Amino acid sequence: MNLKNVIKFTRSRSLENAAVVSVLLLIYNFIFPIHSNPIVSLVNEVLVFLTIFFIYNYISPYTELRKDAPLSLVLNAGILGALVFFVISLANSAIGDGNSIKSDTGAVNTLFTTVLNYIFIIVLAYIFSTFRTLYYLRQKKDQSLYFNTMLFFFVMTFFSEFANFSSSLDFIHDAFFIVTIVLISLNSLKVSWIAFLTKKQKLYLLLISIILSILFGFNFGLLNESNVIKMILFKLSVGLYTVFSLVMIYGMIYFGVIFFTTLFHLPTAEAFDRRSEEISSLMDLTKLITQVFDFKELADSIINFTTKICNSNAAWLVTISEDGIEVTAVNNIGYVEARLAAELFLKDSVKGVYSITTADEIDERFNFRTVAVAPLNVHNKLSGYLFTARLSEVDFDKDEKNTLQTYADYASVALENAKLIAESIEKERLEKELDVARDVQRKILPVNFPVSDNYELSALFIPAFEVGGDYYDFFELSDNRLGFIVADVSGKGISAAFIMAELKGIFESLAKIVNSPTELLIKANEILKDSLDKKNFVTAVYGILDYKNGIMKIARAGHTPIIYCSAGKISRLLPKGIGLGLDYSAKFENSLEELEINLKDGDVFVIYSDGIPEAKNSMNEDFGYDRFENIISSNCKKNLDGIANEIVKEITLFSKDHTQHDDITLVIIRWSS
Repeated sequence: MNLKNVIKFTRSRSLENAAVVSVLLLIYNFIFPIHSNPIVSLVNEVLVFLTIFFIYNYISPYTELRKDAPLSLVLNAGILGALVFFVISLANSAIGDGNSIKSDTGAVNTLFTTVLNYIFIIVLAYIFSTFRTLYYLRQKKDQSLYFNTMLFFFVMTFFSEFANFSSSLDFIHDAFFIVTIVLISLNSLKVSWIAFLTKKQKLYLLLISIILSILFGFNFGLLNESNVIKMILFKLSVGLYTVFSLVMIYGMIYFGVIFFTTLFHLPTAEAFDRRSEEISSLMDLTKLITQVFDFKELADSIINFTTKICNSNAAWLVTISEDGIEVTAVNNIGYVEARLAAELFLKDSVKGVYSITTADEIDERFNFRTVAVAPLNVHNKLSGYLFTARLSEVDFDKDEKNTLQTYADYASVALENAKLIAESIEKERLEKELDVARDVQRKILPVNFPVSDNYELSALFIPAFEVGGDYYDFFELSDNRLGFIVADVSGKGISAAFIMAELKGIFESLAKIVNSPTELLIKANEILKDSLDKKNFVTAVYGILDYKNGIMKIARAGHTPIIYCSAGKISRLLPKGIGLGLDYSAKFENSLEELEINLKDGDVFVIYSDGIPEAKNSMNEDFGYDRFENIISSNCKKNLDGIANEIVKEITLFSKDHTQHDDITLVIIRWSS
């Protein structure tokens, strides 16, 4: 088992070990109250050393846990130093002569001196553990060799007291003592942690360090002058007295070094604080990038951080859109004043400059005397500006400008991420909305068509990516009649889909009780009055086929013309009528016209949505009515599915290089006598 494992083992059982050795030491001193024999003295010194070692091992992890609060460690060491001063002073005044303590071998005296020495051992272990923790704090390289060397000489000085049994060997103890002090002085210079304190903490440390240096110096002096404490320590262990004196010297030197080092760092403390604030703010912004997705909340956080890192009084964020500049967030300035300031500083001569600019001449309308502005750039594209301002005329120095630009670069990335996330969320919401709209559209369109020997039906629906409001349906009516509807709701998405669902219910209900297409459209318009927004309207064609008598009645409400193919001739049926929802007065009723057509065998009616004639090619040209009618004319005698397939094929070829932006609905009816 190596030394490292031994130390690890002793730390895991340090409290138990310390308790056992302490009890053994107490019993041993009851048995041997006077250590005149060298062997008795050696065993006693070993027990004292083990007690110090195990208590030190027990305390060390606790001081390590507090290494992030070095001032707390310093203060605790100071409190224990003050406790030593109090005990020494009290002992001097209460006991008086220390010779009686050394000569008294009674149990009470032995118990008293041993317990008092335990207090000194605990104080010694804690203070030394504190020095060790502070020694390694913020060290970038392995400095263990220097500290362990000093520790070795502490141990050697502890046991070198045995050399005093021979006057010729006194120099050994003195040599170890002096070398230890030299090593203490060298190791006391390892105080790099001071540089990382804030200015306020450094001022506090400056005050407390000089007090503690003087306090530990007084304690060392009192230890040498006080016959009482010297006798108390000597009664238990001469080595304990020596090591305790060295720890007091260590404290005096260490806190003296801290005082002068802190004094040296004070002039740069403010700059260090500012740099720490900058790093902290950048770290906070990095966290915000991953945690905050709301653009406004992120913008508010950015300007709050800006005032901190630039030591300014106000900040505001301006974004650039197609409509111009927009003040997105402000801190300690009004929106109106921020906008006026932005317009002043972003005039033509300055706009688009990718550097920090400082305004020397500020408009009298503003309270701020100095302003700095940094552009927000993402992928070489200007997206806005970050402003910060001071009430004083103190200019922003080069470091502050560089910091502001760096922070602006981080902020621009964070804001862009927030925008992209918002767009992604909106896109996901729209996709879900489209899925709902498509599902509604799919459910309201008929699956099975009516069948009769007197007519043929064919219908198809091709949805676009953006769900429109196309709707068609067939109704089997009484007296050998067939009702049919083709409608197109203005708008896209879920709102159009819900209007379609409402239309289905309206037309299904009215078709059973209204025998006239115009009357049905009039009543449908009245019903829609309470549900359609002003921005929405519906175009529709409603017809009734009397397939026994060969009569077709059709009414149109602003819809595309009906293509009629009879005896190989094509014509457009365009009865008058405005869209549903455009007007709810008598004007709508008066605008409607109903056509009645006596049918011939094989007559074909093609009803469709505007997605067919308005289909576009790569040249942005419309498919148009002429192409549409030519296809119908050429294929009029084919079966209806064949006609529909030819129409779809030609539209697909025509618009192969252009995205379909509107639904395509096609209903074909053929009458057979």
